[in-house]
Amino acid sequence: MDVTAEMTALVWKIIVKAGDNVEEEEVLLILESMKMEIPVISPASMKVRSVLVAEGESVNEGQSLVVLDER
Repeated sequence: MDVTAEMTALVWKIIVKAGDNVEEEEVLLILESMKMEIPVISPASMKVRSVLVAEGESVNEGQSLVVLDER
């Protein structure tokens, strides 16, 4: 399952790494847009397969940020 950006923004902080188990509504990373911090949350309790972005990277609306798998 891909977790995507809801808007064009900068990746401010990455909280998780590949292999981490995350719970539903846990913050995966934080985007920054117009001086606002936007948390990107997990839609379900899953395992992080990969993080597709780096801190400081600019992302577009709809771009995949994190890939999650069933535990």
